[in-house]
Amino acid sequence: MSLPKLKMPKFPGFLQRGEHLVAMSGLGAAALILTTIGAAGLWTLDSNEAARREGREQTLHASAQLLGAAGEQMLASGEITQLRTLVAGVAASHHFQSVRITMPDGTAIADSSPGAEFKKFDLPPKWSKTADFPDVPAVQSVGGRMHIAAPMDVPGRGPVLLEIEDAAPVTMWSDWRVQTGFGAIGAAGLVAMVGFYRAVRRRFRALGAIAESLAAVQAGESDPAVLCVARSFGPEAEAWNQLLAEREEMRAHMSQDKAELQLGNRRGATGREGDLFSLCDAMWQGLVLVDDRLKIKFVNGAGAVFLRGKREEMLSQDAARFITDQRVLDALKAFATGAGRGRAVVEVEQDKDPANAALRVGGAGTVLRFSIRPVRKEDNAAAIVVVEDITQQRVAEEARNAFVASATHELRTPLTNIRLYVDELLEDPEQDVTKRTTAMNVISQGVRRLERMVSDMLSVSQIEAGTLKLNKGDVRLEPIFEELRADFAEQARQKEIKIKFDLPPKWPQMEGDRDKIMMALHNLIGNAIKYTPAGGEVTVRASADGKNFSCDVVDNGIGIKDEEQPLVFEKFYRAKDKRIANVTGTGLGLAIAREVVRLHGGDIGLKSQIDKGSTFTMTLPAKAA
Repeated sequence: MSLPKLKMPKFPGFLQRGEHLVAMSGLGAAALILTTIGAAGLWTLDSNEAARREGREQTLHASAQLLGAAGEQMLASGEITQLRTLVAGVAASHHFQSVRITMPDGTAIADSSPGAEFKKFDLPPKWSKTADFPDVPAVQSVGGRMHIAAPMDVPGRGPVLLEIEDAAPVTMWSDWRVQTGFGAIGAAGLVAMVGFYRAVRRRFRALGAIAESLAAVQAGESDPAVLCVARSFGPEAEAWNQLLAEREEMRAHMSQDKAELQLGNRRGATGREGDLFSLCDAMWQGLVLVDDRLKIKFVNGAGAVFLRGKREEMLSQDAARFITDQRVLDALKAFATGAGRGRAVVEVEQDKDPANAALRVGGAGTVLRFSIRPVRKEDNAAAIVVVEDITQQRVAEEARNAFVASATHELRTPLTNIRLYVDELLEDPEQDVTKRTTAMNVISQGVRRLERMVSDMLSVSQIEAGTLKLNKGDVRLEPIFEELRADFAEQARQKEIKIKFDLPPKWPQMEGDRDKIMMALHNLIGNAIKYTPAGGEVTVRASADGKNFSCDVVDNGIGIKDEEQPLVFEKFYRAKDKRIANVTGTGLGLAIAREVVRLHGGDIGLKSQIDKGSTFTMTLPAKAA
């Protein structure tokens, strides 16, 4: 395959094509060398400065010690003139700014400062004042100069103070020789780097040009006229151009094969490949095949739906256009390039329409599971992605966990009450009849509550298995409602809720399972009381016509949102209203009640408004007279 005429790209600045790699390396090396030289120089200068300061401090201490010893003897014998001469000599020989000896009253006995004048006076036999002099020589820094104050004890007269102030320090940058030396070293380093760059420039120019072409490929460039390298760059350029030619030839063959494959699919191929594609499209899991450049080579119908794209438009496109989760993209890149091993599984939660918030997992969106595995075909690396919708699985897991927690709490409460009242009866068997009756009523209510809960769980198991059956017989409705009135009177009283029963004077004849009808009504009324706040009202209204018996359970409680009303009859579902967070329940009562009523040929309807209440209507077919 012959290569097209080269169309060399333009490069900014004075650098030619292929020089960027060498130039960047050279600049980096030059910066590293200059930084090293500068750091070493600064460390050396700082060390010299510290040594000089330490030496001057030692000189101050030695001078103070010598002057102190000699000055004490001279002052004891009254030799002031000799002392002043000694002070001036020490200041001049060590280049001190000043040397000064003062009495406690501040009178200067000797001072080497320029222009200092002294009146002739005789030393008193003993100082008339005392001063707070330091006990030991102390070195301080005053205005950038070192200063030492040392006490002197004159025999027979008292203490005096010796002060020595050093001259202004010489900084490390004040010496022109230091600056010149650093400049010369830096210039020599730069000259050496320029010579090194010129020496390696020609040798590495081809590698730099190839690196620039690879960067262009990474950025999406595919034109061989731009990616080719001039043959004058050497044998490396020749090899690179040959690789480009083979790549273009391979891409042409792949495009031809793809066109033939798509044509065969459109013609309704009946061979093995056509059957394979039909089989993949029939799968409910999404299948996506990605090549080593993260381009989509195949996607079935389910995969296109999960990734929210059209299959025809997704082929040969970047996977990142349709897969937005970075974890999935990283795993794809690892497997597609051959770096990954085994299998990677990533679960991604996608947002959905806010109107369907009640269908989400914990209020979130659809959960997709991406399973990525490598695919090996000849020498080409690729990866296959299997996409599954596990939203319902997550919903079931959360519902099961919530049910276990709620059922545990529901069971604990009646068991605790039963145990407490049984203990009370055992401890005091001779207690009065009223207390015993109260205890027995509580125990009875707790046992019946446990019985209903166990019955609910058993009914759910039978509903799941499809084995829930009715034990039909004649049903008298009047005793059922009288029993319901007795069951809920105390519960309503304790919660300060008014409960009313509006019952017909004549009851219709019914045929069905008495216990299950009782359970359905019990669940409806119990729900109304549970979700009606204190001070509310619950009304149970029964009526009948020639064909149907209806029972309305009306409350003025918290109500149910419109989008949640179809869901309250689902097993384990509980409304998302924050006001019922502390209300215990298993989420089974309404589901069981509707299933039971439907087995009898009836149904349960619901009308509700937030903060105004709910009305559940149970309708059952009446038995013909």
